[in-house]
Amino acid sequence: MSAGLSLHDPLEAHHHQQSEDVVDVRRRALAEIDNAKFGWFHIRACLVAGIGFFTDSYDIFAINLCSTIMGYVYYADATGSAKNTTPTSIDMWVKGSTQLGCIFGQLAFGYLADRLGRKKMYGTELIIIIVCTIGGAFAGNTARGLSVYWILFIWRFVLGIGIGGDYPVSAVLTSELATSKNRGAMIAAVFAMQGFGIVAAAIVSIIVLACFRTAIEGDQLMLDYVWRIIMGLGVVPGILALYSRLTIPETPRYTLDVEQNVHRAARDVRATVSATGHKTIDDVHEPLHPDHVQVKAQKPTWTEFYHYFKQWKHFRVLMGTSVTWFALDVAFYGVNLNSSIILTAIGFSGTGTPYHALIRISAGNIILNLLGTLPGYWVTVFTIDRLGRRTIQFIGFTMLLILFCILGFAYHQILDKSVAAFIVLITLAQFFQNFGPNTTTFIIPSEAFPTRFRSTCHGISAASGKVGAVVAQLGFFHLKDRGGKNAFIPQLIQIFALFMLIGLIFTWFVPETKGKTLEELSDELDN
Repeated sequence: MSAGLSLHDPLEAHHHQQSEDVVDVRRRALAEIDNAKFGWFHIRACLVAGIGFFTDSYDIFAINLCSTIMGYVYYADATGSAKNTTPTSIDMWVKGSTQLGCIFGQLAFGYLADRLGRKKMYGTELIIIIVCTIGGAFAGNTARGLSVYWILFIWRFVLGIGIGGDYPVSAVLTSELATSKNRGAMIAAVFAMQGFGIVAAAIVSIIVLACFRTAIEGDQLMLDYVWRIIMGLGVVPGILALYSRLTIPETPRYTLDVEQNVHRAARDVRATVSATGHKTIDDVHEPLHPDHVQVKAQKPTWTEFYHYFKQWKHFRVLMGTSVTWFALDVAFYGVNLNSSIILTAIGFSGTGTPYHALIRISAGNIILNLLGTLPGYWVTVFTIDRLGRRTIQFIGFTMLLILFCILGFAYHQILDKSVAAFIVLITLAQFFQNFGPNTTTFIIPSEAFPTRFRSTCHGISAASGKVGAVVAQLGFFHLKDRGGKNAFIPQLIQIFALFMLIGLIFTWFVPETKGKTLEELSDELDN
């Protein structure tokens, strides 16, 4: 018996020491990331991820303008109200195809980024976006069978897969590279680039239309060049960001907690933190030999996922992030049904010659986004690490509930008595969507879950949101004209208010992540 103990005790002591070494190096490595001085590396990470979101929103918004332009090309010979207008059913599916693709992309890339690593997936989604944007710009009618709209639907669906994949990968990668102090602002800044992408699409459309003005006034079919150029230019920012995405390092957290390669994680931390001028692990302690810290990687499995989330304390968080994002997106995409009314009210409706109508629509959209959307995004960036994610989400849902109740129950009275008041209320709604749940529902899932499941959970939450977008775009799109053109919009806004109440209730299930490390939030401090 004593001989057996003497043989095994040294081995057990070695394993115990190895385990302590791993925990110690992991703790120090994570502390280096969390407490690093904000520097160029963090700015670069935000820019690389942000340009992707700029491209995403450009592509999503550009199709709204392009679909309108295509009506002047492919329905120029139609008669009556159908002339120069893309039919509602076709318009709905061309725009909705991207949202459908996003659902698949968010789920697939979310899982793969946990299974294969953030670095291996980062850039892949951008390649899909670049290829599909070019493909869509060259879409055309086939001799028999598929029309240009169906070809565009296919390209836009696959494009949506790439855009959807950008959500979990960019959010989680930014979250895992950020300092605890500035993490909220960094992720919010990445997401806020969507606002610039929306405005850029409208500005590009004005520039391209101006370049083709003489040609369009001579022959409106020349607009066929215009929509293709507007759409195709969406690849430019993506191409500029592609190399940086493909060469960005793996996050040390993934290397530590999933690959369990502590030695390589220490090198990644040096590469990450040294650019900030902060002391690195090896400046303070001698580096551990890789044989002492190498552990066989254990990739996350669905069985492990199930056992983790069958516990209520964990499932409630995933339920909270998913339901709040779903509730928000129903209203976020649904409220855009009012854009034509607002544009008409401020004198930017699509009337007159094709050139002047399209110029007014583009200019009107710039004004709308500058009024509410962009300010909401950037107020969040500058306040989120002081006010907190949960607080801003509560404020946003509460204000949207109040605004939608006012708009829904007094819709016609407000429009009849004061168009200016209607515009103010809609602008406030856009502001509190972005200084509120539109931004926080993106941020919280990238912080609240363990490293092994973080990207998967963000993908599930984001996909839930896009289901809400599909409900709004494909379901409510027809309802708005029930009883006459735009006759059902007041009732729809009342429905949106109900969804804001749902979002407000389920916000109680999400944690406040302000100022905490990712390991504190997921109980992984010494795991």
